[in-house]
Amino acid sequence: MNLLYLVPLLQLKSNHKVELLLRFYLVQKQEGIPPRMFKAVIAASHPEFSSVRQQDALEFFLHFVDQVERVHSGKPDLDPTKSFKFGIEDRIACSSGKVAYNRRLDYILSLNIPLHEATNKGEVETFHKLKAEKISEGKDVSSDEIVRPRVPLEACLATFSAPEEIHDFYSTALKAKTTAFKNAGLTSFPDYLVLHMRKFVMEEGWVPKKLDVYIDVPDIIDITHMRSKGLQPGEELLPEGGSEDEAESNMPVADQDIVSQLVSMGFNHLHCQKAAINTSNTGVEAAMNWLLSHMDDPDIDIPISQQGATIDQSKVDTLISFGFQEEIARKALKASGDDIEKATDWIFNNPDASASSDMDATSSSTVQTPVDAGLTDGGGKYRLFGIVSHIGTSTQCGHYVAHILKDGRWVIFNDDKVGASVNPPKEMGYLYFFERLNS
Repeated sequence: MNLLYLVPLLQLKSNHKVELLLRFYLVQKQEGIPPRMFKAVIAASHPEFSSVRQQDALEFFLHFVDQVERVHSGKPDLDPTKSFKFGIEDRIACSSGKVAYNRRLDYILSLNIPLHEATNKGEVETFHKLKAEKISEGKDVSSDEIVRPRVPLEACLATFSAPEEIHDFYSTALKAKTTAFKNAGLTSFPDYLVLHMRKFVMEEGWVPKKLDVYIDVPDIIDITHMRSKGLQPGEELLPEGGSEDEAESNMPVADQDIVSQLVSMGFNHLHCQKAAINTSNTGVEAAMNWLLSHMDDPDIDIPISQQGATIDQSKVDTLISFGFQEEIARKALKASGDDIEKATDWIFNNPDASASSDMDATSSSTVQTPVDAGLTDGGGKYRLFGIVSHIGTSTQCGHYVAHILKDGRWVIFNDDKVGASVNPPKEMGYLYFFERLNS
């Protein structure tokens, strides 16, 4: 671009100057909307995305979808976001033999990455040994020597549907807490399926980490087997839960082995229960230390059911200020005896917990109410057409690049630079976009 052409523009009024500069930019550089301009418009009302801080592509996509859906509120037939929306159904079976079905809607299918399912475990183990040797010798590992685990996409999809054990599930049939098992499936297959790979995880001590892993993604996938079947003949739903059941389900539970050992030493049974709960059932020694330090507490003899009935709103507000949803904050505080530190631990240890899929919500009305009515649906075969990959080693820095299959060839979109991609990095995706092949 010849900057001499811009000299006459500087003498114009500011409003005309901006308009002509924009037109000049579009004519000289490219035809289209600059990415920064697009982001500025979409993120104008968002405190995080309107800043220059490092941000997450998934969160931006969901914010964009939310903005488009708001614009089309009341006009569902014109809303393009419905092509991404699908239903998820959780089937929960408790030891009573009865089941509950909960349904919710989503725009993305978020998948864990099972590193133990890597197809090159031997090579990875050999690399780690080589890395340890080089580190002990004060040497660096070259990029050519790095071996990353390769996990098939099928294994990631399997983790979504795999049975999940739920401890301390309150059964309205048994009127007590028990162990239940949850299975998830899709109630509909959208026109466009977005897969989110959970590459950013929390290590011990709440340290964020990016998994350095490859995902083997085929061009065509078939998820027909992931469709949920709903209530089956012979299955009996868990009965409706009342307010008393809800209060009971949210009560913290003490480890009976710890309580029994403390009681055998001559301590009060209620006091022993509180000691176990307030030390997160970590062990007899920790519980005894707590007990000896709180023997004179004014509320030591108040029953646990009454003590845990209310949640301190100031503590809820504190968790909200950390970025957690209010419903999640309340659930965490209930599960941890209204202790902020333990509640924060509970949230990080239960990343799949959400208000919309409360494991204690056993109401059969979730089956009777078609929350997924009106969703697009079809067969389960999809073709890959888009990839968003994150370039960088941590959650605090990096750069996002997109690849799109356009007119039979892959094209890379890197900020305002667009070009053909001979070998798109399919194994490095953070978000994968698929289009349905059959109706």
